Amino acid sequence: MTSGATISAALAQSGLVSLDAQVLLAHVMGQDRAWLVAHGRDAIARERLDAFLALARRRRDGEPVAYLTGVREFWGLPLVVSAAVLIPRPETETLVELALARLPEDRNVRVLDLGTGSGAIALAIAHERPRATILATDASADALDVARGNARRLGLPNVEFALADWYAGLPASSSDGTFDLIVSNPPYVDAADAHLREGDVRFEPARALTPGSSGTAALLRIVTGAREHLVPGGALAVEHGYDQAVAVRAMFAAAEFGEIVGVRDLAGIPRVVAGVAGA
Repeated sequence: MTSGATISAALAQSGLVSLDAQVLLAHVMGQDRAWLVAHGRDAIARERLDAFLALARRRRDGEPVAYLTGVREFWGLPLVVSAAVLIPRPETETLVELALARLPEDRNVRVLDLGTGSGAIALAIAHERPRATILATDASADALDVARGNARRLGLPNVEFALADWYAGLPASSSDGTFDLIVSNPPYVDAADAHLREGDVRFEPARALTPGSSGTAALLRIVTGAREHLVPGGALAVEHGYDQAVAVRAMFAAAEFGEIVGVRDLAGIPRVVAGVAGA
């Protein structure tokens, strides 16, 4: 049964900004946004209009689009996401770019991704470096379920998963000096930061956003524990907050990393610090 409304009218009725409305209606219709533009005068079935308007109402209440559609693209890969994981963000691709620059394509390497969430970083690396073996860990069993599902759907067998709290709980075979690279996008927002009570982040898992104290607490654990898990000459790369670059570089120096570099994201904001472990 048709609703009497057209595709264009439904979009206008949603009360959303154009992009959000198009993404949600395309999801409901099982089409892409280009299809919506080409079929703007087509009538929409009543059940689909009702489903779209229900999603639009949830979006107006602040729920993230990625949770409403259940999918977010990262590094060109469609990742299933849920409220159990942080929504992958474009700025984190800066960390992937740096990681790939440090991983040769022509030999076997081992990578540890700490706090993998949806698996975004691990799966992007696995996709680009088929000879790499990636161990992706998280302290949340629900997050690991999401990440495993994404690896399976994407057909990436070179990623393994383990329940671990940073370095605590790593499999025995991965406990000492075995990784060529460690990467992490840990929680780095200070628990008192007002942004945690605004916008989309209100719906994301708090433990993926803040370490529950100082914003740098998790970063400090990762940096200070990294060298014993790296091969000589192995590297560590971490994402950090917009105002934490100086503090994180100091952590790397105190942990006796060399070749310390900082990288800005596409917005020009300091986003990643990396360093190399000596012999």
